[in-house]
Amino acid sequence: MTEQPHHLDNPLYRLLRDEDIKGFNAQKPAEGQIDLAHGDFRGLDLRLLNAERIDFTGAYFRGADLRGLDLREAQLEGASVAHAQISGAYFPAELTADEILMSVNFGTRLRYRTK
Repeated sequence: MTEQPHHLDNPLYRLLRDEDIKGFNAQKPAEGQIDLAHGDFRGLDLRLLNAERIDFTGAYFRGADLRGLDLREAQLEGASVAHAQISGAYFPAELTADEILMSVNFGTRLRYRTK
């Protein structure tokens, strides 16, 4: 059974839940992976988020505003972006356009392309 998205006990996660993107970016560590796996980001406005090195594995972004985000260095395996606003967002190269559209339109979990 896959772990379900939920609220995380993490001060950085709480900043995002409060839509304090500026605060998150300021407090984000300069190095290392940031573990926000399986977080519930439903309906949040995450524009301007510095998503570099964030592990969003299995996260839930239903209806979230991801416009303009650079997610190329974020981990999104198993995340769902159902009905999210993604205009202008960069996604990891391992995700095909079809995979992203399936998730936006039908809520499927993102699967990375394997070689």
